[in-house]
Amino acid sequence: MTNILSVQIRPILSCLLVLIVCGLDNVPAATAKQKAFSFVQMCDTQLGMGGYEHDVMTFTLAVKQINEMKPDFVVICGDLVQTANDKSFKDFNRIRAGFKLPCHCAPGNHDVSNNPTPETLRRYRETIGKDYFSVEHKGYTLVVANTQLWKAPLAGESEKHDTWFKETLEAAKAKSSPVIVVVHYPLFLKSPDEKEIYYNLPIPKRKELLELCVENGVVGFLAGHTHRHIAKTYRGIQMVNGETTSKNFDKRPMGFRLWNVNTRRELSHRFVPLEGMPASEAPR
Repeated sequence: MTNILSVQIRPILSCLLVLIVCGLDNVPAATAKQKAFSFVQMCDTQLGMGGYEHDVMTFTLAVKQINEMKPDFVVICGDLVQTANDKSFKDFNRIRAGFKLPCHCAPGNHDVSNNPTPETLRRYRETIGKDYFSVEHKGYTLVVANTQLWKAPLAGESEKHDTWFKETLEAAKAKSSPVIVVVHYPLFLKSPDEKEIYYNLPIPKRKELLELCVENGVVGFLAGHTHRHIAKTYRGIQMVNGETTSKNFDKRPMGFRLWNVNTRRELSHRFVPLEGMPASEAPR
């Protein structure tokens, strides 16, 4: 009797094992690791743009408010200060140190100069930190890039940056890891083929970067620089410039963007106004 049952049960167990294995094979490796999370997008803290003491106050208020919200991390999309010097960088670092969560910063043109040099890059790297890097978080890859090396190429630096960016995106794709890019300059404002101006990137580099992003699973491209809220979608990529805590040219109130990411690779964001502003402070 035992032998008969064994013969009958063995094929059933084999079938179950095949179903389980096939089911696992159909689930991308990164999907199993992906968990819901939230993060904050800040833009242009730019101490000195809206008035130095004003910007110190608003950045300090934002740190306190974001800590209370308890997102997973915060990104700052460049122009940390208006004039890069010992005092402004010291004040920025002092306020940033108040975060109780990771804070990832992209450099802006005011941080490393409109035309970066080895000296301006060295000062930023020694004072603030790396000007380009990647971070993995809950199945996603956060890629923080230096758009000044695309806007105003620097021999010996831009080439290394380009190679790193391409290889980082390709490595994320190989792991089925969706990518969120954090930068200062947006690729474009209204249309991918618009002419180059102060607020966007050169057309040849823009096209190259758009192709890389589409090919390698970029789902978000977060930028600053415009001091205006802009939200576009390009072939499934959310391209968002957020409000600042220094000065908004579109008269929107001070604040930042709260992003929510779910396990279905869906990203959503909403504006969060800055709390604690004096009653006398109107949108600037």
